[in-house]
Amino acid sequence: MTAQYQEYTSIEWEKYLKSGNRIFIGSGAAVPNALIDNLIENSEKFHDIETVHILTLSDNVWAKPEHKDLFKVNSLFIGGKNIREAIAEGRGDYTPCFISDVPRLFNENSLPLDVALIMVSPPDEYGYCSLGVSVDIVSAAVKAAKYVIAQINPKMPRTNGHSFVHLNQIHAWMNVEQELPQFISPEVDRRTEQIGQYVAMLVENGSTLQIGIGKIPEAVLRYLANHKDLGIHSEMISDGVIDLMLKGVINNRKKTYHKGKAVITYCIGSQKVYDFVDGNPHIEFYPSEHINSPAKIAKNDNMISINSAIEVDLTGQVVSDSIGYQFYSGIGGQVDFVRGASLSKNGKAIIALPSTTKDGNISRIVPHITEGGGVVTSRGHVAYVVTEFGIASLQGKSIRERSLELIRIAHPKFRDQLLADVRKHYWVPEYQEASPSSVPELGDVELKKFTFKNVDYTLRPLAPADERKLQEFFYSHNKETLIMRYNHHITQMTREKSCNLVSVNQHSDLALCFTRKDYLGEAIQAVARYYFIESTNSGEVAFVIKESLRGMGMASTLLGEMIIIAKKRKLDSLVACVRRDNASMLKVFEKAGFIRQPSDDFDEVSLKLPLTDSEQAMA
Repeated sequence: MTAQYQEYTSIEWEKYLKSGNRIFIGSGAAVPNALIDNLIENSEKFHDIETVHILTLSDNVWAKPEHKDLFKVNSLFIGGKNIREAIAEGRGDYTPCFISDVPRLFNENSLPLDVALIMVSPPDEYGYCSLGVSVDIVSAAVKAAKYVIAQINPKMPRTNGHSFVHLNQIHAWMNVEQELPQFISPEVDRRTEQIGQYVAMLVENGSTLQIGIGKIPEAVLRYLANHKDLGIHSEMISDGVIDLMLKGVINNRKKTYHKGKAVITYCIGSQKVYDFVDGNPHIEFYPSEHINSPAKIAKNDNMISINSAIEVDLTGQVVSDSIGYQFYSGIGGQVDFVRGASLSKNGKAIIALPSTTKDGNISRIVPHITEGGGVVTSRGHVAYVVTEFGIASLQGKSIRERSLELIRIAHPKFRDQLLADVRKHYWVPEYQEASPSSVPELGDVELKKFTFKNVDYTLRPLAPADERKLQEFFYSHNKETLIMRYNHHITQMTREKSCNLVSVNQHSDLALCFTRKDYLGEAIQAVARYYFIESTNSGEVAFVIKESLRGMGMASTLLGEMIIIAKKRKLDSLVACVRRDNASMLKVFEKAGFIRQPSDDFDEVSLKLPLTDSEQAMA
């Protein structure tokens, strides 16, 4: 059998192809370049051949201007050398589609295939070749095309799963060795690192991941090194995933679908990736119609999809295939996995992107979609949007709330303008005056995780989008709590009042909260704040903790964080006024070092914490 397939050194193209036919070209790192070159060398009788493919890591010679009479490009996902230029210049076409739907296009005569040009490994003793590093839509093309022509490449890994093609399915082949193209991960800058940190905070132990390739995915994977029992159900993998599998972080033990296996459709990366998947029984390759099926993706509990975008508007619409009128990439598998993660039990659909373009001059959080841009993922699909300035939680949020959430994670120099713009198009009340501000002293990601009595809580700044959450927190209090906090029994928290309390200039004042997420969403459990007093360079501290959570250390933790921030801001002191009968709160302050001060009001105790040497000497 080996001798038989080695006899082919050229293809008799006229037996399988004629002018005007449509051919499929293999994907990713499995482009059969030798077949393309051989076809061009023997093309004197052919013209107007349509090429159909997705991302191709190749020189893509068929898309060069000198071959415009021979080939017409029709890309289902734009990428790779010469393809984008051909489409921009009108020599090629872009056909938008979900990757999960491509097999239907081939099978139901929307895009019927005459010939499929593929790359495979040498056959085994039973005559089976492997599609190797790219099963994706190649598998469907092999089944749908009238003729299949293969480049048999000894350098192609033999991958496991549904990746095999028998020689009797191949009508002609050439045995040509070809190095697989390598993708070396780019250096991760500080901005991208922060995005990676934020995304990693959304990933719980035991989650199953879909993740792509590039700076942001690599940054995310770096910050998952301390996670446990992660799984992979992804369109693709690259070097970062391999590193986590070798460390045992990704072990697929907690998956609820394809348990114990990492399942993908293709891989791209360094030679390390190709060597790792070669014969590896722990990684299985399946066709796109299987891996990208939202219904099958959703069979994974705790499914997390991590994708990027070109821009996101203030309602949550995601543009990821075009820059204005210029088509840049494609729909790909983004919507498949966003939808699958949304349907998954405890799943999360995440869009991660830098807050601005590389030069910092254009915000990628925008008041409206750029003219000519197209929505790939709708405002109803995405649960989280992440930039280097934080995490915007959109699920269950009104247009007003999500606008404020997204402004909070935009670059600070664009926030005021975004708030002004949003008033022109969406309903934001007149009393919402301040754009969100940050608390950099809280740390790079402005979020901290704490556990009290085996329950996880997040400490973060209070934000304008928390208006409704703060109302709900207020109405959860009993009469005693309201008296202790406000010194009288107030019965209403209007939207205006709540808006005022969450619209904090965090650069001078400070407002922090503990939140907890459950099946009902995120709820505020505790709020702590200080109001800056300029005349004394001090901050007046106030707390309120949910009744059922008192005595667990939340107040002490919040106070400790505020003391650290106040010292970094070089405040001279923190002060507080506490009702004399509020023994538990007095204990919290005094344990932190606050000293009782003379007070004109017998019912209240004044306290002060000196923060500078001079204040301590006076105390």
